[in-house]
Amino acid sequence: MYAVLETGSKQYRVVVGDRLEIERLTVEPGQAVTFDRVLLLNNDGQLSVGSPIVAGATVLADVVENIRGEKKLTYKLKRRKGYRKTIGHRQELTVVKIKEINGVGVSAKAKPSEKAKATVSGGPASEPAGETPAPPATEQPAKPQ
Repeated sequence: MYAVLETGSKQYRVVVGDRLEIERLTVEPGQAVTFDRVLLLNNDGQLSVGSPIVAGATVLADVVENIRGEKKLTYKLKRRKGYRKTIGHRQELTVVKIKEINGVGVSAKAKPSEKAKATVSGGPASEPAGETPAPPATEQPAKPQ
């Protein structure tokens, strides 16, 4: 299940568990934020397209931190005039983690992380203990005579 939401005049395609860097919100880290401007909702192939928004659809996220983006430099020059100017800008951003996507009659919530599952079970269950996978066989091309 995924959704397309709009915030800060930009659109983002999100699934549960995604981390986004969006335009600065006036919310403290650790608090929850709800996005109600959901433009599209896909639930296993069933599309709900809003005009302009899907009625009753929301995306719930936790604010992780407020940061500043990387510095963007702009250089201005007027030839033969001796005019040179450098301007820098750092965008104020908020990092959010998508926790839940709610639609009309459907909901997708965050599942426990893989790290939490690994600590409970004692490690990844993909390989038996004590065995290492064999390296792939490589063939050498035949030498021309």
